[in-house]
Amino acid sequence: MGSSPTAPTILKMKQIIHVNQHKIKKNTKHGTDEPVLTVKTYKTNDYAHEAIIKTKDGVEIAKVIYQPHKPLSCGARVWIELETENVDVELVVREHEGL
Repeated sequence: MGSSPTAPTILKMKQIIHVNQHKIKKNTKHGTDEPVLTVKTYKTNDYAHEAIIKTKDGVEIAKVIYQPHKPLSCGARVWIELETENVDVELVVREHEGL
């Protein structure tokens, strides 16, 4: 009997976008503009000023933005922007966990 074709293996790799507040404080204190975002996987750490989050089809759904010299009116230097046409935001409020 012939062998049946197998589906391609899709590898899933968790990515974590980390905001380094120590770098934000250092940049603020010294007037520098080092990247404060780290996109981490089990293999790499990549640094950036912006992280664009896209679907596998290449559609941008959100951005994590660091703009130290042009903060939001509330003073935030790092924030997440997203287009809500195709995305819902669900808010989760946690009770105090072991404080």
